[in-house]
Amino acid sequence: MSRVKRGTVTKKRHKRLLKLSKGYWGQRKNIFMRAHETVMRALAYAYKGRKLRKRDFRSLFISRIKAAVEFYGLKYSVFIFKLHKQHIALNRKILSQLSIFDNLAFKSIVELVK
Repeated sequence: MSRVKRGTVTKKRHKRLLKLSKGYWGQRKNIFMRAHETVMRALAYAYKGRKLRKRDFRSLFISRIKAAVEFYGLKYSVFIFKLHKQHIALNRKILSQLSIFDNLAFKSIVELVK
């Protein structure tokens, strides 16, 4: 039986990882071990960043709605409570978009809530 050499598989795996580390500084881009450490850390931060971005945008939406609702003499917490009480199912993203781009629609929602 002939011998099977697996160098091509390892080389392919290394090349795939080194391609991900393109643009890094020093040995981080061309030495496999350094590149592997750096890429794994970068992927972990990217995963965490995707979760944090959702949190950041939610807080942005809340601050926009708060500013728009204060114009009509309401507090944000009261506004959201009354929305839920009225069974108006609009999320914060849509409410913030309405407050910026469609003042008439937002005003009508506020009047419904009041």
